Amino acid sequence: MKERSNFSSRLGFVLAAAGSAVGLGNIWRFPYLAAQYGGGTFLLVYLILTVTFGFSLMLAEIAIGRKTGLSAIGAFKKLDHRFGFLGILASLVPIIIFPYYSVIGGWVTKYLAVFLTGGGKSAAADTYYTDFIASPVEPLGWFFLFLAATAVIVLLGVEKGIEKVSKFMMPVLVILTVGIAVYCITLPGAGEGVAYYLKPNLKDFSTKTVLAAMGQLFYSMSLAMGIMVTYGSYMQKDNNLESSVRQIEIFDTGFAFLAGLMIIPAVFVFSGKDALQTGPGLMFVTLPKVFANMPFGELIGAVFFLLVLFAALTSSISLMETIVSIICDRLHWTRKRSALTVAVCALILGAPSSMGFGPLSFVKILNLSILDFMDFISNSVMMPVVAFFTCIFVGFFIKPEAIGEEVRLSSRAFKSERLFSVMIKWIAPLFLVAILLSSVFHWV
Repeated sequence: MKERSNFSSRLGFVLAAAGSAVGLGNIWRFPYLAAQYGGGTFLLVYLILTVTFGFSLMLAEIAIGRKTGLSAIGAFKKLDHRFGFLGILASLVPIIIFPYYSVIGGWVTKYLAVFLTGGGKSAAADTYYTDFIASPVEPLGWFFLFLAATAVIVLLGVEKGIEKVSKFMMPVLVILTVGIAVYCITLPGAGEGVAYYLKPNLKDFSTKTVLAAMGQLFYSMSLAMGIMVTYGSYMQKDNNLESSVRQIEIFDTGFAFLAGLMIIPAVFVFSGKDALQTGPGLMFVTLPKVFANMPFGELIGAVFFLLVLFAALTSSISLMETIVSIICDRLHWTRKRSALTVAVCALILGAPSSMGFGPLSFVKILNLSILDFMDFISNSVMMPVVAFFTCIFVGFFIKPEAIGEEVRLSSRAFKSERLFSVMIKWIAPLFLVAILLSSVFHWV
């Protein structure tokens, strides 16, 4: 059997895994959720959940991958054949997400091209975004371009492709994010937006705030979709597992925090607090208007969408790599054959999502567009289900001690073992059931 690929270093693993976690969930989704659920209150709840729930689930998934040396389908089955179904469920999540995520990645690519060519003012028009996504052909072209870029990197392999690109993109992302955030918080009048974002207010706290923050953890940290199991299978045994997870958390949460500092104060200054309530349209509708009114807005807009494109690419790479890894493990195909097959299938499966706002806009499922329905099924239903069964699997079948043994292979002690055990067995499952019920009752 061919020797399994590995990241060449702990830094390579951390940057690649952090790159998977840092994506549209941080730069697009986190700021508008923070704005909708009380700013500083949401931020505080999210931070608490990240270092408890998020840490425990990510550690479990990476440890399972490293322990077995397999992607999700093989990993769960190897540890307990009764949980082979869980590997299949986890593997279905990136299969559903990758095509429509690449569609959104295509939109980001389009906006970057617009700002680079001096079209930022036109992008601020009220109907620009809706006219673009309703076009029958143009969104497909940008979708194909983004998908092709992802496929090329995955074709190059773990070390020469994913690791090398992550080592370049992640530092660039840090520089761009910090630079734009500093610029935005120093704008005249930005102080009110900064205060709203950073200062918790107990009157804004509610069950919905907690559930929204929990849901964001899945989207942001690449949990419950087989990605961290796959990346864990490429991790060397002498790499410190516990500290690596903490470092990934810092990267992921840091980017989400800085994204809020980029976006919320700028929107406060140029569009007012009410504009923050535009939800998912914040990045494609509201921000172009902000850039249009901002000094050096054309340049700032171009840099911002370059940042978002890099973040989207690092996550799409991990989604595609997870699917490719599954095919290589199960069918024993070459990486090239697997990657090309995945790319073609993603193109076919993503086309309806791309056309769901134009030629196929008449197709509604639960009164949702095709893309929104795929997002609902994957993020609001399947991911909580996968995470719940992962907790049950680790907590009561292979037992937390099995994860502890894997952690101690690369370190003398498992510092957070008690926290991990309590979270994975008792607290996380209850939260996950609450998230699932809340999501289903909201849409049905």
